Amino acid sequence: MDVRRSLSQHSGPRKSPFEVLRRLAEHVTPDTRPEDPVRELEERVAGLLGKPKALFFPSGTMAQQVALRVHAERTGRKAFAGHPQTHLHVWENQGYNALHGLRFHPTGDRNELMGLDDLKAVHEPVAAVVFELPQRDIGGVLPEFADLAAQTGWVRGTGAAAHCDGARLWEAQTGYDASLAEIAALFDTVYVSLYKGLEGVRGAVLAGDDDTIAQASVWRRRMGGALVDAWPLAAIALLGMDTNLPRMPEFRDHAQALAHAINADGFAHTVPRVPSTPLFHVHLPMSRHDAQRAAGHLLRETGIKLFLYARSNPDPGRSSFEVSVGISGLEFTPREVAELIRGLPSRV
Repeated sequence: MDVRRSLSQHSGPRKSPFEVLRRLAEHVTPDTRPEDPVRELEERVAGLLGKPKALFFPSGTMAQQVALRVHAERTGRKAFAGHPQTHLHVWENQGYNALHGLRFHPTGDRNELMGLDDLKAVHEPVAAVVFELPQRDIGGVLPEFADLAAQTGWVRGTGAAAHCDGARLWEAQTGYDASLAEIAALFDTVYVSLYKGLEGVRGAVLAGDDDTIAQASVWRRRMGGALVDAWPLAAIALLGMDTNLPRMPEFRDHAQALAHAINADGFAHTVPRVPSTPLFHVHLPMSRHDAQRAAGHLLRETGIKLFLYARSNPDPGRSSFEVSVGISGLEFTPREVAELIRGLPSRV
């Protein structure tokens, strides 16, 4: 099935090999050396985040496991804490345990943001606490900046590291009256993704102090991530930093307009009601299977991919899906999205 338009950042024409190569050709010149894009990317990310050093990784999964391993070796502690729905635990087959022997301590309620009292209730020494900004699996919500500062300050006071799962940090910054560097200053290490909001192919960058990144480079090689020819991944990410990063506030504003139209329509509702970032969830009065079936019919009939997949709900008659607004999302008007969602039951 050809996807002509997509509200999902993970699919659509802009993700096609032809389109990616076309954009890549705009950034690579005859003078570009294989080592140049990776070096430039690491330097730019370190500068944006205000960290002394940054290191490219072929995947965020590898980058975050390495960060936790380094913090565990520094502290001599084998556990780390984080939200019950942290990406590391839910989506990565518990690689932190299988590869590094680390334990995960779920902290707080799975449907609410982690708070300072939740962290104080962790009665074992941890190497690090992972903060996901925004918290994707509960709607892309963000803690207040003062709350985040209080939590990371408390964590660091216990001798543990504060680590930022910033897969969507580029988007999260739009929810704060603070720069990327001011947000990153709250953390010992920060991971950022290159293929979500930046529309790269794959890859990630881990930033921190000189010693931490030096140790991370050793683990990157041990895990097979020291790629000699990573320049295509870095080059397309650099293009995303030039074109997409300055537009993040625009993406957030469009997400808010979409959410307003969806909530005003009355058929579905969004969480949060007013998104503070370009990411939010749409909750439907339909089962997951019906929503998935209807979305498949919509794609076949119109070429529109409304979402990547539907999520289940404790109520089997309800479901939800994620909206992450990027350049492709701007092609949809708020009214159109509300009408497409309202029309899903008729396509089951």
